[in-house]
Amino acid sequence: MCGIVGYIGKRDVAPLLLEGLQRLEYRGYDSAGVVVTSPKASGLKMVKAKGRVRDLEARVPKRFAGTTGIAHTRWATHGAPSDENAHPHLDAEGKVAVVHNGIIDNASDLRAKLTAEGVEFLSETDTEVLTHLIARSEAETLEEKVRQSLKQIEGTYGIAVMHADFNDRIVVARNGSPVVLGIGEKEMFVASDVAALVSHTRQIVTLDDGEMATIKADDFRTYTTSGTRTTAEPTTVEWEAESYDMGGHDTYMHKEISEQPDAVDRVLRGRIDERFSTVRLGGLNLDAREARTIRRIKILGCGTSYHAGLIGAGLIESLARVPADAEPASEFRYRNPVVDPDTLYIAVSQSGETYDVLAAVQELKRKGARVLGVVNVVGSAIAREADGGMYVHAGPEVCVVSTKCFTNTVVAFALLALHLGRIRDLSVSDGKRIIEGLRKLPEQISEILESEAEIKKLADQYADAKSMMFIGRVRGYPVALEASLKLKEISYIHAEAYPASELKHGPLALIEPALPTVAIVPDDDLLEKNRAALEEIKARSGRILAVAHQEQEKADHTIVVPKNEPELDPILMGIPLQLLAYHTALSLGRDIDKPRNLAKSVTVE
Repeated sequence: MCGIVGYIGKRDVAPLLLEGLQRLEYRGYDSAGVVVTSPKASGLKMVKAKGRVRDLEARVPKRFAGTTGIAHTRWATHGAPSDENAHPHLDAEGKVAVVHNGIIDNASDLRAKLTAEGVEFLSETDTEVLTHLIARSEAETLEEKVRQSLKQIEGTYGIAVMHADFNDRIVVARNGSPVVLGIGEKEMFVASDVAALVSHTRQIVTLDDGEMATIKADDFRTYTTSGTRTTAEPTTVEWEAESYDMGGHDTYMHKEISEQPDAVDRVLRGRIDERFSTVRLGGLNLDAREARTIRRIKILGCGTSYHAGLIGAGLIESLARVPADAEPASEFRYRNPVVDPDTLYIAVSQSGETYDVLAAVQELKRKGARVLGVVNVVGSAIAREADGGMYVHAGPEVCVVSTKCFTNTVVAFALLALHLGRIRDLSVSDGKRIIEGLRKLPEQISEILESEAEIKKLADQYADAKSMMFIGRVRGYPVALEASLKLKEISYIHAEAYPASELKHGPLALIEPALPTVAIVPDDDLLEKNRAALEEIKARSGRILAVAHQEQEKADHTIVVPKNEPELDPILMGIPLQLLAYHTALSLGRDIDKPRNLAKSVTVE
């Protein structure tokens, strides 16, 4: 959510910044802006626009030269989308420019104080407060001006600051919102996401919370907000710039759904241990003796990551026989939870920067808990804060809604469950069975993707629904939750998910021909129970679309998926429902990659 791009060097900066903003469009935004200068310039030049980056680009004049600049895509928090509320924000004299991701909690108090001192505000944003604080600082250096101003701020931020009197540098800072430096040849970059950098450099430095940096064309230095120098070692980004291209697909979502066979192969590669019928997960930093002391596992995530955690908890209980459950991280951190030393906590986040999850991790660490991270982005905040963990190796996911990262996260949980199970009481034969099932997944996902044309026809038939219900039992229920979320995220059709066993306890009141039900019906020991639920719906004239291992007599339509091991079947049963949501949204003409009101990486509360 929101995006920051900055550059200082010798190249014409505006095209670089606009290209970087385009790379960050997937994060979700409603307005954009850019400000530039150069060592010989007498001031700052700025252009802002409500709408898309293309709207901003259309406003940039031909004479907009500069070699230093910062740019931003805004996702509205304080104030509606507008030209005035778009970033960057300037002070009254036009000398200081700030772009900001995050939320300043005490902005209203600071605004009132500054207004009483005669400051006139041009926007409704919290960010403009910071701009005026920096401009009014009497410190002699830009670094000290920023540092003094940040001491007055409460909340989260990832910021980049320019000053007309210090036009040889950009100062950046982080607290709860990602900031990444890109190291070039006599040029430096800054961004909130490596996606904006990889076409120019793969050498990056990721700032920690409470850390600042000054970048110049040929140098950078990092330090804390209290002024203490820090040592920053650059790392190499593993993703190529081409990973962020559409690759011939009409949308990123379609591309990412189609990439799942290869993505699953990546998360498995090098981790299977045939000799002992288990897996190798060295990044957990958890030896066998420590693993056997775990009495409970708590998984924390938000949205799709929470749903992946629900499936993961089921896998862990089934294979490792350790009590496990999942909970939304956004709720967990506010209910004063009891933190048990015998509980292993697992934080799940695609970006590794989700604020609610990161804050929960920090609270758990403060209370002495052991925390593992399951993330997709190497070097992300959660990966650095956790005691150990797993990368899911899904590759860059550009569409706002998650598909391949969800699938890879569930596969990663299957690996973890197998690992813990073999340390405990899971037999060699069951270990081999799960490994064989894992190896089948890429080919079986490819088989499901080959039925896309049939799923599209079904999506066209159900696209007129005003609401849909999704049901499943035990392993099928988290699949129903995730499928329901996907449909509402990109088609804007209202959807709800319930355990199939709960139908008779209330939801049956909703059943009518106008309300289709999508039912998850695997061939497992609950097959007849699930069929009984279909009977209940059919008796009330409800339409049914089943996702099953065989045709279901009571369903109006059935999407048949290949069968794997029962523990792994949820991975496969979610794939056709991604395609169903995609083609439903396509039929309705939605902006699939950038659904309204949503952002990819949610770095605010």
